[in-house]
Parts: sequence; C-alpha cells; structure tokens
Amino acid sequence: MTRAHSDIDVRPITEAELPEWLRAVKTGFLQAPTVSEEELEARRERFEASRYLGAFDGGRCVATFRSFEQEVTAVGGTPVTADAVSGVTVSATHRRRGLLTRMMGQDLAAAKERGDCVATLIAAEYPIYGRYGFGPATSAAEWTVDVPRAGLDPRWSGPEDGGRIDLVNGEEVRKLGPELHDRVRAATPGVVSRSEWWWRHNTGVLRLDPKWTEPFYAVYRAANGEVEGLTAYVVDDKWGDANQPQDTATVRELLAATPAAHRALWLYLCSIDWVTHVKSGQRAPDDLLPLLLPDARAARITSASDWLWVRILDVVRALESRAYEGAGSLVLEVADRAGLTGGRYRLEASAQGASCAPTTESAELTLDVGDLARLWLGDESVTRLVALGRVREERAGAALVGDALLRTSRRPWCPDMF
Repeated sequence: MTRAHSDIDVRPITEAELPEWLRAVKTGFLQAPTVSEEELEARRERFEASRYLGAFDGGRCVATFRSFEQEVTAVGGTPVTADAVSGVTVSATHRRRGLLTRMMGQDLAAAKERGDCVATLIAAEYPIYGRYGFGPATSAAEWTVDVPRAGLDPRWSGPEDGGRIDLVNGEEVRKLGPELHDRVRAATPGVVSRSEWWWRHNTGVLRLDPKWTEPFYAVYRAANGEVEGLTAYVVDDKWGDANQPQDTATVRELLAATPAAHRALWLYLCSIDWVTHVKSGQRAPDDLLPLLLPDARAARITSASDWLWVRILDVVRALESRAYEGAGSLVLEVADRAGLTGGRYRLEASAQGASCAPTTESAELTLDVGDLARLWLGDESVTRLVALGRVREERAGAALVGDALLRTSRRPWCPDMF
C-alpha cells in the first residue's frame, strides 16, 4: 500500500546515514548502488549535516538533496555567495509525491536565511527546475576537431610568442591550478569557485570514480615564466585498417587567463602525434577554438546545451553586484511564486556602478525570477524573451533598454559540473 505523502520524513541526515544516502544517490543516477570505503571517506570530508537532506520511507532513503557553499562570478568580476545544489534524486518508486518540492523549499529557505545571493545547479533534466525559480544562465558547446582537415602547420613545435608548453603532473597542478583558476574566475562571469577538495578529487588524490584514469597535464608559461594556461586531457588508442593511428584526445579541462595561452594550448592539443581528432569538452558557446583554425569548419559542434542554472534569492544584491557597459534605468516587476524575492525594483546602472531598490513606480518590464536569472549573467536577450512571451514589455522600448544594460560582449561560461 502506498504511504501518504505526510508519512515520508524529509529531514537532514546524520553522518551514520551517509552510506544509505549515497546508495540512494547512485540509485537515482542509475549507477551501481555500492559505496566503497574510499568513496565514503572522501564524502565524509565534505559532510555538513544541515545541508544533506533525505526523504525516508519506513527507514529507507528514497530521495536525496545536497547543497554546499559556493561563489559564482557576476558580470564584471565580483564573486557573489551561492547555494550550490547537487545530488538531487527521487527514487523511481516515489515520484510525484512532492519530495523534491519539500527538499528544495527547505534548502532555499535556509539559503535565504543565510544571506546567499543566488542558488546554482547543473540540471540533468530541463523541465524540472523552472518550477522553483531557476533559469538557465549559461550555455555550453562541445566541438570535435578533425585535425588533418584543420589546415594547421604539422611542423608546429611550440608557441611563437616566447612562451612554452610544459607537461606536468597532478601534484604540480594542485600547486599551480588554484591561482590560475582564480585569475580566470575573476575575468569570466559564470565561473564558480573551487575548493581544495575539488583539486584533490579532480587530480586523483580522492578516488570517487572507480573508472577514473590519470590524464595528461600541460601548462602554458608566458615568456616571463608565469603560468597562464592549463589543460588536462586523455587519449584513446585507435588504429585504422592501414595500421595508421587515429587517436582522439578528449579535453577534461582547459583554463586560459590570456588569449596567448588559449591559442597555444589548443594548437598544442591539435599537434600531438597520432591524434587525429580533438574533443573540446564543454566550452563557452563563443569559444575562440574554431576561429583559431585555418579551416574553421574542421571544428564541428557535437553538443550544445544549457549549463549553469541560477536561482536569484536577492534581486537587489544580484543586480548591484554586476557591472554594466552602458547606462540607463529600468523598473522591473519580478514575480516569485515561492515568495523569496519578488517585488518591484528600480535599477539605475552605468559603467561606474549600479543601484537597485524597491519602488512603487509603474513597471516597465514584468518577468518571472527564473527569467531574470537568464538575463543576470548576460547570456540571454530581453527582446527574445518578450517575443517568446516570457517577459512582458509594459513600456515601449523597455526591452531594448534592458538588452543595452544586461547583454555582455562575451558570453558567460561555467567550466564545472557539480
């Protein structure tokens, strides 16, 4: 007999319940529901009881939810506090019972109470999170480069700007990577913070995935010796019928703080002996990669999708934290069905800064908090959302003002999955 929704207990888990919680996570993601001691110890390092939620039916964990502290870079480089949501599952036996709604409600209320500016997540399924005020705020694309077609000089042996490419190991990456990442994060809206735990996990010190393999690591050093770029990649082992190598290099990470580093690392990856294809991994949709090649069509988009989703928890702080290339003002009517941050606000913005405050003036644009999230990092167009019926223009010309204020010259990007 199906238990009543109210009989299912939604609450923070205890550390003793972490193995059962992890099994439920794996079940929800259709992974083998076994938890190794090594994985359990790694997870315990990050365990924060109040931010691990579980739904329990008769003692069995049937839904999971986790959040953790994060920062996300706003347009202009200011980091804002974020409630990063991850590990969201509901067992197939317990769907459509409001369990995610209960867990999400508890977490977002706690995030609002803590003073977090936004919440973030990577959505496995598109239709779910708009119900909770999230909107897709960045996009990602992956290219596959047909190296022989690209037209690159096969004799390329290194940067021509006085810089150099060096192979390094995971220990060196843990030393060099955080500072480089901070430089990239300060210059790129949408990039999220990384903990020391992240670097140990992603360089193999913490083995959460039994299939994890050690990648190759390469760094770009400028002429003055400063590290300005880093890539991590793996290569398969494939041979053609004529005993010719046809390997594919798959990029796990490529961070570049300068255009020179960006160019040098892509050219390096496309010049490795035996590699005939390079898969770029998830990149910003306006990544320079295709245009670095003499034949840009050699880089074919093989996937494109939304990526980082944002839920604004404080409209005033979110809009004041970001930079604006133009000047102008807008009165926004923000609808928030959860009642966390809805209302009417006047935004006054210029290149010198911005102010945002509640107002009783007539609205010029009316939109849902999730659609404001789409616009916040500059990746979406107000005019496009008006055409879709998602934003209502209350004053003629307000959409163009919104685009002039909110759009950015480069698209935001989040390189991380969490």
